[in-house]
Amino acid sequence: MSYSYEFPRPALTVDCAIFGLDKESMQLQLMLIQRNLPPFLGMWALPGGFVRMDESLEEAARRELREETGIDSVYLEQLYTFGDVGRDPRDRIVTVAYYALVNSCEHSLNATTDASEAAWFPVTQLPPLAFDHSRIFEVALTRLKGKVRYQPIGFELLPKKFTLTQLQRLYEIILGTDLDKRNFRKKILNMNLLVQLDETQKDVSHRAARLYQFDEQKYLQLKQMGFNFEI
Repeated sequence: MSYSYEFPRPALTVDCAIFGLDKESMQLQLMLIQRNLPPFLGMWALPGGFVRMDESLEEAARRELREETGIDSVYLEQLYTFGDVGRDPRDRIVTVAYYALVNSCEHSLNATTDASEAAWFPVTQLPPLAFDHSRIFEVALTRLKGKVRYQPIGFELLPKKFTLTQLQRLYEIILGTDLDKRNFRKKILNMNLLVQLDETQKDVSHRAARLYQFDEQKYLQLKQMGFNFEI
């Protein structure tokens, strides 16, 4: 038996802030879709959409991300709930935002449904965004800058094999500051979370550097013993 509510109910949506790293320029990027439906027709926005009655919030976020960009099988973390009264011109709509870090080289973009295009943009050169998505992006970036210091989530942005210089540059990009090379390497190597490979860079104009891998299983084991990751 259906139930009729006495008071009007706001609609619910999900939005996804997906960060990647451009391997060539080593720039932090945000993945955006171009809307092909009103409101904000033709404007760039975070991928997202309405939550269906038969799915959870995370299921809705994954579906929308897959439908609008082709990105699938990524770890999504809930970010924040945005509910300003005038945030959507269509109706009273509350959105639950998620964010994720991905290796952009491993995910090909394929815009479908209500997105005419999907593309990566440097976080320092974003176009005007629809709805309140600029605010959602700013909150997601602030969360990323905080969390990358105490959890090794930054490794999600790198190739599986990387150099210590690439790793340091990644942290400098996210944190927006220069790090002392000697101190950074000493700290990260003393954590014993990296596996030194018997491989070096290929096809580089400079002296080839040693390659490393992140040992996720070792990190999980150390974390259970009270290990504290801190950059």
